[in-house]
Amino acid sequence: MLISMTACGNTQNSNNKQSNKVQTVNKMKPVKLTTADFLNKVANYETNPNEWKYLGDKPAIVDFYADWCGPCKMVAPILEELQAEYGDSIQVYKVDTEAEQELAAAFGIRSIPSLLFIPMNGQPQMAMGAMSKGDFKKAIDQVLLNKK
Repeated sequence: MLISMTACGNTQNSNNKQSNKVQTVNKMKPVKLTTADFLNKVANYETNPNEWKYLGDKPAIVDFYADWCGPCKMVAPILEELQAEYGDSIQVYKVDTEAEQELAAAFGIRSIPSLLFIPMNGQPQMAMGAMSKGDFKKAIDQVLLNKK
């Protein structure tokens, strides 16, 4: 759960023993990928066209989207929340299918949003269409983090 606090004025209180503690909030955000980034960070399908070889160091979700897509706009804030909640456990990537048409074609993207769930071991799984936050969490826990 992400907790946000706002305060005005002087926040120093000599009587507050907690004042010296610094609370940090995970500021991780989804990372936008170009085709070149995808080839270097996720999978190089050009050099390994017949074999999936994930290059990342943590499970990932790749969101294939377009700026004009209504369902994509509904999914985007959910993915930002999940990236913040799961922190370093997963990585969320975003691929703009309008700008990266070659990459979208390589994965056969015909409807958006399309979401590629990439576990550390095993084959990735593709989901099409908008998902609820609960469905995303279930997929992350079961497919990416192997929690049953």
